[in-house]
Amino acid sequence: MIHAETRVRIRQLFYAEHWKVGTIARQLALHPDAVRHALETARFHGGHRLRPSITDPYLDFIRLTLEQYPRLRATRIYQMIRARGYGGSVVQLRRLVARLRPARREAFLCLRTFPGEQAQIDWGCFGQVKVGRARRSLSCFVATLSFSRALYLEFFFNQSLESFLTGHRHAFEDWQGSPRTLIYDNLRSAVLERHGDQIRFHPRLLELCAHYHCGPRPCQVRAAHEKGRVERAIRYIRESFFAARPFANLEDLNRQALQWRDAIAYARPWPGDDSKTVRQAFDQERPSLLPLPAHPFDTDLVMPVQAGKTIYVRFDLNDYSIPPQAVGRPLILVASQDCIRILDGTAEIARHRRCYDRHERILDPAHQEALLAEKRKAFGATATGRLAQAVPESEALLDAAFACGESPV
Repeated sequence: MIHAETRVRIRQLFYAEHWKVGTIARQLALHPDAVRHALETARFHGGHRLRPSITDPYLDFIRLTLEQYPRLRATRIYQMIRARGYGGSVVQLRRLVARLRPARREAFLCLRTFPGEQAQIDWGCFGQVKVGRARRSLSCFVATLSFSRALYLEFFFNQSLESFLTGHRHAFEDWQGSPRTLIYDNLRSAVLERHGDQIRFHPRLLELCAHYHCGPRPCQVRAAHEKGRVERAIRYIRESFFAARPFANLEDLNRQALQWRDAIAYARPWPGDDSKTVRQAFDQERPSLLPLPAHPFDTDLVMPVQAGKTIYVRFDLNDYSIPPQAVGRPLILVASQDCIRILDGTAEIARHRRCYDRHERILDPAHQEALLAEKRKAFGATATGRLAQAVPESEALLDAAFACGESPV
């Protein structure tokens, strides 16, 4: 409120001294709108008279048409009123239609879930990172418990089915239990095919759900609000954790992510009761989660491989060594996020750390030594080879004899 003395001073400076509104506002330390209100003159409160528009005669027709057909395009309305004598441009009509078109706002209920009842799961894309000579897409697996908002996040270099299942297993192990229902959108790792309400889930996802005694449930098509908790969690991770954060490698990024989760995300107020933290709500929810089975679900990728002429098999742009006796035989490659195992039947014949670079050869020195031993053994099977092994100086004599046309044998 402006005191009566101040109002008198404002009117005196404006009408008698002819000061401008901005000058009065600066002199008396007031907002210009407060000065205008104190002047109480039609000069400042009068509305602007709008000029007549070429669309004015068609306003009622356009309103009625949009009430009946709210999604009708402006170009179609333009054709309709041109037939009724409109001579203006379509650009002018588009502005009018955008102003008159009824806003389509869908109302939603605020849903609450029971503890341990539901988790929402999705991928978040975080651009690309350079790993040696390769550029890898960086994705974040995010799972959020709907009751407590406790979350699990893990970064991967892909969005493969194996990474998706690994994220589930690690989340359940981190929470020390599993929820009863898992909510997804229609991502390929979860839903193979959908026809109306008929859904065909990925068989591997169904195996995981059977193992952990939970059930999958997809959202409706184009209904992201049905998993709004995980959508907001991804945005929170993007803005609060990932932005401007340096990291050395994927292991370092995931280590920092869980530290941030425990120190920052779990300390934020719980949306259900701001007197509690998310950690306290999660402690309340944890006993309601389903107990974990005795053995974890196997999420490794299993695929057949076969080496050609060398002691290497190729996987994900890199070559991994195998024993020379396995060359040419059908083998099984088992890939986890950090390890490559190669099996001959049920026997493991090679194990390597997984490489995310490209065109790298990952060699076990024992495999190379075994190959060289085989080559040395083959060399000693001939008479000249045995002589060279017994008397190394004989190689020069045999070479000279061969150059003179003599047989070295």
